[in-house]
Amino acid sequence: MQREDKQLELVLENFQSKLNEFKAQIYALIFKLEHERDNVNWTTVLDTFAVFSTQYTAIMKYLSYEKLPQLRNYSVLPLMLNPERDEDLARITENRVPALSHDIVPDFLRTKTEPEVEHKLMQVEHKAGGLQFETAQKQLAAFNKVVNHVLDLVSKAREEWEVETGARVGIGQTSSVADLHTLVSAVSMGKNLKPMVPQVSPGGMMVPPTGRPVTPSMGPNTPPMGMMPKPPPGMKSNVKAAGAPHPYR
Repeated sequence: MQREDKQLELVLENFQSKLNEFKAQIYALIFKLEHERDNVNWTTVLDTFAVFSTQYTAIMKYLSYEKLPQLRNYSVLPLMLNPERDEDLARITENRVPALSHDIVPDFLRTKTEPEVEHKLMQVEHKAGGLQFETAQKQLAAFNKVVNHVLDLVSKAREEWEVETGARVGIGQTSSVADLHTLVSAVSMGKNLKPMVPQVSPGGMMVPPTGRPVTPSMGPNTPPMGMMPKPPPGMKSNVKAAGAPHPYR
């Protein structure tokens, strides 16, 4: 008995920790819906409910493990009913159960559904059982038609969105930042530009890159070749004889 009680206590502790994690996520979702409803989208809510479903399945698998004691074999009964507020009970239940009164205990310790809910379930089951086969098939076909139509609309919208997204991604780049910097450097600082060196023809004339020889312009005051120009009238010249003959005579 002591071993079984110890094992039951360990199971309850682990079960309580899992429930606390589950409860914390439910509180987080409620807080978002109450205070951040403008920033919550439908995808986030669906993801949160998917997490809830996964955690619930994990908890049920944990409780159905063979080596764990079956909690359904144990019953929870209040030792005393009191209509007055119990501070310890309110603290443990986070103010959800202020007191174990005659009105609250049946709802928390109920092993069956409420009479009103049970009556409605029986009405639905009776209506479903009395439905004819042909009528059920017609309703099923109509329901499938509506679902398929909605599915086609969603699939078409998804394909259009994927095509639009792919077209946006597939647009090639029409400019290059590196080429732009190279062009600006060449225009402003002449970077990477080769200098154009003029060529000299065999006759002693400069030949520009165009290939045409350049002839010096002959103006009215240009002296003929081989003659020195006369100095202006106001300029005096003092020519002295050199003491030795010039080597380049």
